[in-house]
Amino acid sequence: MISKQTIDKIFSTIRVEEIVGEYVQLKRAGSNYKGLSPFHEEKSPSFVVSPSKQIWKDFSTGKGGTAISFLMEIENFTYPEALRHAAKKYGIEIEEDQREFSEEAKNAQSERDLLYKIHEVANDYFQNFLWEAEEGKSIGLAYFRERELKDDIIKKFQLGYSPEKKNAFTAYALEKGYSKEILEKSGLSIFPENAPNGIDRFRERVIFPIHSFSGRVLGFGARILKNNVKTAKYLNSPETEIYHKSNVLYGLNQSKQAISRKNVCLLVEGYMDVISLHLSGIENVVASSGTSLTTEQIKLIKRLTENVTILFDGDNAGIKASFRSIDMLLTEGMNIRVLLFPEGDDPDSFARKHPQDYVEKFIENEAMDFIDFKAEILLKEAGGDPIKKAEAIRNIVKSVGFVQNALKREVYLKEVSNKFGLSEQSLFNELDVQRQITQNQNQHVQQQKENVPVKMDIVPPDEDKGDPFLYDVLFMESKLVDHMLMFGDVVLKRTDANNEEYQITVIEEILHHFEEEQYQFLVKGNEIIINQVKEGIQQDELRSGNFFVSFMDEQITSKVVDALIPLDELENWASRNIYPPNYGDKVAEQIKGDVLLHKYRYIDYLIKETAKELDQYSGKDEGKYFELIKKITLLKQASMKLNDIIEYSPIKGIYRDSKR
Repeated sequence: MISKQTIDKIFSTIRVEEIVGEYVQLKRAGSNYKGLSPFHEEKSPSFVVSPSKQIWKDFSTGKGGTAISFLMEIENFTYPEALRHAAKKYGIEIEEDQREFSEEAKNAQSERDLLYKIHEVANDYFQNFLWEAEEGKSIGLAYFRERELKDDIIKKFQLGYSPEKKNAFTAYALEKGYSKEILEKSGLSIFPENAPNGIDRFRERVIFPIHSFSGRVLGFGARILKNNVKTAKYLNSPETEIYHKSNVLYGLNQSKQAISRKNVCLLVEGYMDVISLHLSGIENVVASSGTSLTTEQIKLIKRLTENVTILFDGDNAGIKASFRSIDMLLTEGMNIRVLLFPEGDDPDSFARKHPQDYVEKFIENEAMDFIDFKAEILLKEAGGDPIKKAEAIRNIVKSVGFVQNALKREVYLKEVSNKFGLSEQSLFNELDVQRQITQNQNQHVQQQKENVPVKMDIVPPDEDKGDPFLYDVLFMESKLVDHMLMFGDVVLKRTDANNEEYQITVIEEILHHFEEEQYQFLVKGNEIIINQVKEGIQQDELRSGNFFVSFMDEQITSKVVDALIPLDELENWASRNIYPPNYGDKVAEQIKGDVLLHKYRYIDYLIKETAKELDQYSGKDEGKYFELIKKITLLKQASMKLNDIIEYSPIKGIYRDSKR
């Protein structure tokens, strides 16, 4: 278990903008950062990060919190896992009771936890075998060194080796206490009828661990080294609860910082392509790992950059794969360039042949816009055949049709017009035809989906939501709690009944109001916050927003983030030379007015609730009936007095004493 001192150290050291910035492309907006939500498809950024408050807010989904809660959301980490991940990133040492950790591993709370743990165990096993066992050094390590990989690169990508013995790892894992069931579900072991002790899936192969965005091992790729064996050259982990190959890019964990820094992602096909480019000093590169590029993979890249350069082999298969990838990337709003290496070369071999400067300049100078690339390939195939040439141009226009931005589409079509000497109007007509064809195809697919019978859920009727008195009280209750969170330690100057000045904090003034009214909180989250505030005062501690930011309660965290990052922080008004009054500029008047208004709304609510009771005692209990009548009369008198005192100005956003 992680100590409170260590947790405090983690929270005081980590930077929310740095952790979130690894997953979201952030741009400065005043004192905050903004970006597109990683949890929800959107075109206008609604994701705000506040470095000063060390919190984030996603207005599109309503989620928000600290750097730790962000890791929990984006990576499905548990709280301790998120803390450990952050501690590792910032070099904070966490003392672990090794015996307790082993017990935790054996008694993990879920199958998902066990899958992560068994992959960690396997990754350590394969690496240790590569570096320490004679077989690993003479076969696996020798292979990597033959490919000219340096030791630091081998360790950076955590490459390993699985021994020849058919169940070496399986026996090791079983001895560690992991079950046959979890080994089979992980894909690391197979248990056929004729081999009850199990068989290692990746035996006698060099191992390439496949990491998540944050660096967790999700699965493995493995390459066999013998040429005379009738089996697949590369073998990958099967789909599991934690590994979905369409959602993963090889090398992203090792490359994400370079991609973000250089604002361009190089996209290759294989493991060795990524590793060889890293070896040559080019680190902004990921691989689709031999699978067709997917929308999910593109979205991973888009978190870091909108610029992609596709590096493919010069063979026909690579060219055809690039065509499909181009259209998908354009659909997701990416800017694309394409590079084909000289015949006989791929990114791996080319990077090993040439120094870093040469490779970087080659990529920069030889990469083509997707229009030039498709034109070069398709027109070469068409030769002098006018029909094939027209088909090639149609293919290029079809790709332009996938571009989502209207201005970009027009620019691209002008480029095609100039390149082929065709009128812009004919190209726009062709674009309309191609887009209509695509739209019809999409409608057909959608209709097929809609024809599949689905289970209909019974939706319960709406509850009564029309109580304006209750709504007003809830709104003001939450607003006062928001003030405590946002301005809790602000000192207010007040004057008492004897016209003598005194000072009081926002927390104390609002708390005094609640206690004076003997107010019963209607929102559970608000009550939890108030109880914590009271406990803090007893310990001579003012607990405002920052105290609650790391509170491990989703309802509380969401409430606090809403208070600390209001909706208007989405807008950077200063960039348009607009300077509206800031929330809290007149906090003393705001607090005074909101306390009075809450009192006023609460009295109205009590009048309504008391009136309900009258019906119960009418003609039954005359004493109780007249007691309630008296209560309503007193409440109405108090309401009328408050009505005379408060006056709200929606323009100024403050309350002021009436001078009538």
